[in-house]
Amino acid sequence: MKPTLDVDLDGLRLARPVLAASGCLGTGRDVPPLVDVRRLGGVVSRSLTLGSSKGAPTPRATETASGLLSAIGLQNPGVREFVAEDLPRLVGAGVPVIGSVAGASAEEYLRVASILHEQPGVVALEVYLSCPDEERDGEPFYARPERIAEIVGSVSRLSRLPVFVKLPPLLPDLVATARVCVRAGAHGLTLIDAVPGLAVDADRLRPRLAAPFGGLSGPAIKPVALGAVYRVSRSMPEVPIMGVGGVATSEDAVEFLLAGAWAVQIGTALLVNPSAAIEIVEGLLGYLEEKGIASPRDLRGRLRVARDGSAVKP
Repeated sequence: MKPTLDVDLDGLRLARPVLAASGCLGTGRDVPPLVDVRRLGGVVSRSLTLGSSKGAPTPRATETASGLLSAIGLQNPGVREFVAEDLPRLVGAGVPVIGSVAGASAEEYLRVASILHEQPGVVALEVYLSCPDEERDGEPFYARPERIAEIVGSVSRLSRLPVFVKLPPLLPDLVATARVCVRAGAHGLTLIDAVPGLAVDADRLRPRLAAPFGGLSGPAIKPVALGAVYRVSRSMPEVPIMGVGGVATSEDAVEFLLAGAWAVQIGTALLVNPSAAIEIVEGLLGYLEEKGIASPRDLRGRLRVARDGSAVKP
């Protein structure tokens, strides 16, 4: 039997379990010449705010060992311009769109979500919680469980679409925070957001980023992301998880599925190789054929671990 790549994220059906992560192919302006997005499971938009934002000052990005440290900020055209200019390009290209919802206040999150969830072609929302909260002295929204519940709950009650919540890994209790999101109404989770970090230019005695802190992405954070997916999926196996963080090859994608992810998102790898996501789709299909496995669902959570939590011996 020829394997199939379609996946069902508890009601959100995608033709393939590989998506472009937020901010990578999220405008639709330059995607068609680079890659056939119809062969992806979906595209997550750039994180959108109510009004336009120029984002963080430059320099915004610097390479690190096995990764990229970046501080882009919330650069985006604003949700209304995205809906008018960018969304039609993505929908016209034949790819499902997940709208990334951001903001500086609870009201802004709600207003952005209220615009996005009504748009044809938008199949789900992803709540980005790493924004600074102007109502809490600029601390990130994920810093307080009650604030998470407020934001996620309000968006989930409003939206007729599935709502995923993107969480960073360095939380006091990631599993407990994931439970807060689900209890508030989240359909699923995206794990993980970039890992906070700092890069230093020793010759110039200054940080390499203007911010100066940024988010570390790429292969360097894959073990962190895999650990997050594994812990949360073992605790809540019924909750759909999209794994993201260092996925660059089909082998990486397989590892995330084995750890418990229902689908994967590709981020930094697309900046190096715009065709990476398509290559991962093809490689994943080849893996399933080689192993005689019918679908990605049959891989999910099949990591062999002994009852005491140790790895099973060969």
